[in-house]
Amino acid sequence: MKAKRVKIRFTFILLALAVGLPGLVVPSSVALGQQIPSPDEFFGFQMGADRKLARWDRLVEYYNLLGEQSPRLHVVNMGPTTLGNPFLALYISSPENLARLEELRQMNATLSDPRGVPEAEIQRAVDQGKAVVVQTMGLHSSEVAASHRTDEEMMRILDNTVAIMIPCINPDGEIMITDWYNRWVGTEYEGVGMPWLYHHYIGHDNNRDAFQQNTVESQYGARILFRDWIPQAYIDHHQMGPYGARIYVPPYAEPIRPAGDPLVWREMSWYGAHIAYKEEEAGMSGVVNAAIYSGWGHFGFHWITPFHNIAGMLTESASARLATPLFLHPDQLEGSRRGMPDYEMQTTFPNPWPGGWWRVRDMVDRQKIAAIAALDIAARNRSTVLKNAYLKATRQTQRGVEGKPAAFVIPAAQHDPLTAQKMVNKLLGQGIEVHRASNDFTHAGRVYGAGSFVVSMAQPKIGVIRWLLGRTFYPDNSYTRDRDGNPIRPYDMSTDNIAEYMGVRVDPVDLAVETNLVRVADTIDPTGQVAKGQFGYVLDGRLNDSFKAVNLLWNGNVAVRRANQASAGLRAGDFIVFGSAPDALVAEVAEATGVDFHALDADASSASLSLTRPRIGMYQRYLGGNMDEGWTRWLLEHFSFPYTTLRDTEIKSSDLADDYDVIILPDDDVERMTGEEARDDGGGYRGPGRDQYPPEYRSGFGQEGVDALEAFVEGGGTLVTFAEASALPIEKFELPIRNVVDNVPSKEFWSPGSTLRVIVDNTDPLAYGMPENALAMFLGGNHAYQVLPSDRNHRIGRIVTFVDRDLLQSGWLIGEKHIAEKAAMVSVGHGEGKVVLIGFRAQHRAQTHGTFKLVFNALMSGANGSENIAAGGRGR
Repeated sequence: MKAKRVKIRFTFILLALAVGLPGLVVPSSVALGQQIPSPDEFFGFQMGADRKLARWDRLVEYYNLLGEQSPRLHVVNMGPTTLGNPFLALYISSPENLARLEELRQMNATLSDPRGVPEAEIQRAVDQGKAVVVQTMGLHSSEVAASHRTDEEMMRILDNTVAIMIPCINPDGEIMITDWYNRWVGTEYEGVGMPWLYHHYIGHDNNRDAFQQNTVESQYGARILFRDWIPQAYIDHHQMGPYGARIYVPPYAEPIRPAGDPLVWREMSWYGAHIAYKEEEAGMSGVVNAAIYSGWGHFGFHWITPFHNIAGMLTESASARLATPLFLHPDQLEGSRRGMPDYEMQTTFPNPWPGGWWRVRDMVDRQKIAAIAALDIAARNRSTVLKNAYLKATRQTQRGVEGKPAAFVIPAAQHDPLTAQKMVNKLLGQGIEVHRASNDFTHAGRVYGAGSFVVSMAQPKIGVIRWLLGRTFYPDNSYTRDRDGNPIRPYDMSTDNIAEYMGVRVDPVDLAVETNLVRVADTIDPTGQVAKGQFGYVLDGRLNDSFKAVNLLWNGNVAVRRANQASAGLRAGDFIVFGSAPDALVAEVAEATGVDFHALDADASSASLSLTRPRIGMYQRYLGGNMDEGWTRWLLEHFSFPYTTLRDTEIKSSDLADDYDVIILPDDDVERMTGEEARDDGGGYRGPGRDQYPPEYRSGFGQEGVDALEAFVEGGGTLVTFAEASALPIEKFELPIRNVVDNVPSKEFWSPGSTLRVIVDNTDPLAYGMPENALAMFLGGNHAYQVLPSDRNHRIGRIVTFVDRDLLQSGWLIGEKHIAEKAAMVSVGHGEGKVVLIGFRAQHRAQTHGTFKLVFNALMSGANGSENIAAGGRGR
């Protein structure tokens, strides 16, 4: 699922099921009904034909047409996407099943959580329920194949299953890709990927959003999978790179992520074996299983579902060039670092594809077999599938009763209680049961205040809870290192602990909590309280949402100050709003953000500074887009920071300081920002080179842009850089800073998405509101800084510093000595301005709430100076 891969975005896998004509192969020239044209007739071309893509609006039209005519298809529009397009779910089953869909859903809920349910009711659900299988397509919109089929056994499948299809989980991207491809088909640029992200905000990262659900599309998918249905099986159909196996099917390769019920792993092997068998039966070569994709992956939909007791699976078909065929020579075909060391026959790859032309139609043929095969085995073994759902839920609950920890307590007393409540909402979005204490209580020698949350492990979703809230150590063994001892990169992050990401204190406890607990039934939506004082209001600077409140006040032209020292009950970093602010606006902002407006009863003028709203610009390049830039856009908009997108032309402007106080360079490598040739360091470009795109999309601001950015800083501006982008000012501006992990071999230093312990100088305005001890998300390519001796030492501030030992909180860390006591975030005075280098992912995927304030403070400092730099900085 790399960015160059392509995918099944729109599907006809089960439309023949919905129509229910035995023996009919769809598409065909035979009409599906008196008023329903075949897909060929409706779209004007065969599904899967070379150089032909159907657009989402037409697909929606066809799905709705079928839904109106077929008693076997129920089409649900779940709501608008990010850009306002319809998001569909297709329910495909027999007319009798669709007529009792809610009853079947309730039976399914009983089996997925049978606590307290009488045995007779459980048996009724097994006897009368139907196997539920969810399949998603088009999560990555550059993955464009389509699939369809029926045969004489489809009626059996319809009778015994409820098939829920999400035909495209990113409709906006489907439209973008289709329009882009059609624009260039027949030219020298046919088949090149889009220059920008194929999700408005997050591009390929949309399947990294299942556990936090920041986007509306993820929320729709999660509602079906984790709350409304909790199916017995789930398959996410993807496409991968073109130079290996033709299709990967379950099960996963090693290593396994523990804490799932063993049955769920056996089920994935069971489904996968049947899929592989059906592929071979149909004469499809190039099928591999138990390879390439490990059992420990990111917490996207197909990798998080096993811990919901769902057989969560993945298929990956080899790509072409969008809808354009690709020719592959035999010696171009290669193996994988996981479970397929060479491209040759093995027990999990008995029939290698020999090479030749590879087309969308080839993907279609394999994907349709995989999709139908999963339903086929569920239908043949309906009662076994349903009984196993009950067994998994029961056994996991019992493990929670007997194991340790027995629960996780989320104290009411938090550094940022509003963010803690957001985390609870994310747990609820996973369908996790959460309780809240009605009164103070003492447990294991600790006193917890009323309003504290308790997440018991004695519930079916113990596996999800363990990984979202429990400390995590990625395995370091023969499965995760190559024969030379080099670590093999995890498939994404080595931890997905949302409490650590969000800066929320969570206490694991070994005994069940016994106090007056009330189940949290609905999403928490706090309303801030307003108390007006003699001198106005105070907003707590420790709250992320206070920054949003300030932005909303600025929208209403309300003046805001910020405390720069502790005084009169204020903390440094608290926001001050005068009592002249309109009462109605204050009440509106409090309701919208949940932030309390506390009474200010003392004059704080001498202990505060006036704030000016920062004028923010952020660089956005082409070359496939930059997901860190997209996530940062999402973050700024979510917290109501206005900003301007800067392309190359704007960056090269000589008058940047006239329009901007702060410019952001999201995480990126220098070459892709400047447009220079990639260095011969074994890395090279990530994704297609510049010359593969049409000339107008060959971005890079060159030396002219570098000079303009340096002039902007020297003239008083603030340049904020994230992670790898920090190399640009270090190198090009010749800052006296060194990245100590640059070019260090992975055997010596390695941190593939880990939470590391840091100390924060929260007396510096760039760290106002932060706790002194925090966690930083550190990925490959991130920076750790050493300040080089120079006559500018006094102009450098160390804002965040790695601790001296035991750096790892969760994930995988090799060689902590390389970064111990080194700076993770520095501010460097340069001319009249400054460069703020944030070496780690402080706003990673808009998930690391615990370090958002470092970003927000950097933005606000751009318009309001920095005492640290002006005074010389005391560092740490």
